[in-house]
Amino acid sequence: MGLRDLLKKKPGLDDDGDGDDHGHGQGHGSRLATPEFTFVRSDTYTEEVIHPPGAPPGSGPDGDDASSYLTVDSKSGSKSRLSGVFRSSARSRSESVSSSKSASTGGKRLSQRLHLSRSPASSENVPEDLPEIRLPAGADNDEGTELQWEKRATILARKNEENRSRPASPTRGVSYDLAHLRMGGGDGSSEEAPSSIPGPQKGVVSSKAIDEDIQEAIRLHEAGMLEESTALFGRLADPKGANNPLSQVLYGLALRHGWGCTPDAAAAVKYLSAAASNAAEIEQLALQAGLKKGGAAKGELVLAIFELANCFRHGWGIPKDPIAAKQYYETAANLGDTDAMNEVAWCYLEGYGTKKDKFAAARYYRLAEKNGNKIIGNTWIWKDKYGPANAKK
Repeated sequence: MGLRDLLKKKPGLDDDGDGDDHGHGQGHGSRLATPEFTFVRSDTYTEEVIHPPGAPPGSGPDGDDASSYLTVDSKSGSKSRLSGVFRSSARSRSESVSSSKSASTGGKRLSQRLHLSRSPASSENVPEDLPEIRLPAGADNDEGTELQWEKRATILARKNEENRSRPASPTRGVSYDLAHLRMGGGDGSSEEAPSSIPGPQKGVVSSKAIDEDIQEAIRLHEAGMLEESTALFGRLADPKGANNPLSQVLYGLALRHGWGCTPDAAAAVKYLSAAASNAAEIEQLALQAGLKKGGAAKGELVLAIFELANCFRHGWGIPKDPIAAKQYYETAANLGDTDAMNEVAWCYLEGYGTKKDKFAAARYYRLAEKNGNKIIGNTWIWKDKYGPANAKK
């Protein structure tokens, strides 16, 4: 007779010979009742007697639920009984939680299967119609590919400016229309009025006087005269004044880090966005004119895109947005920014804002190293298995 049969027969053997042993005689029942098994669970400090479960529900001596036999009998100490009861209920709760977790996990996996053909979660900071760029093999520096990335940068900059210029209260379009109506004549004609939110003013990228002022502001900054330097950058970055994209980037950085001023991350994002928008407008004109290498504001555009990516990644002045951060980093990286190359490589390596892809990570890390921005300890990127020939198609 097995151990399980003995455990099932034990409740019946305690009932004065009633049960299965009745037909075999009292002596035989006594022999069956003699063995006792004690299960003990212990650790360094405690020891607890475990009582195994009995027969299935409804198979008790009187047809009652055998679950009542899960607890210890009255001969056991009260401490063991309480611990057994609480542990039994705790175990039931844990099993229930485990079951619910399994069910929810299974549902999530099913949901993922149903969405395999769809793109990852979208971001309001990234246009839905952002053109896909396919890199031909060995053409990282191809002029046509760089042209596509520059167009992509202008699209991102315009979308970002659109989001930043949209206030939470009445939109700019409504205020603009109201101003339009107030200045309209009786015949319905109207004259363009300035918006309460100043937009970028069209003009030259720079001039000799502006360049000299920028150099002076940089000199003041390096000399430790941060307040004077930031004030000069602020004057050059004013949208109603010089509206210089490079000054807007540098003034935005000063506001972000508090160089000679009170830190204001939100205002920093506004100036970085203005710089990206202004530079994108200039570059768009250059692209339309057929300049494959871009115009005079390409450097400012790339710098602004990279700094906006940092804002999206770290949540400086705006909510964190991994998807936007990865897209901005990758755009700046493909336009020559070596810091962006390392950052987008990290995004691919860690799966930040995108799926993990060690092949893409290795490619960008190698590109950054070839351009003089090496990260110590990244020897794995040169392994053959992460080479272009083994990249995932």
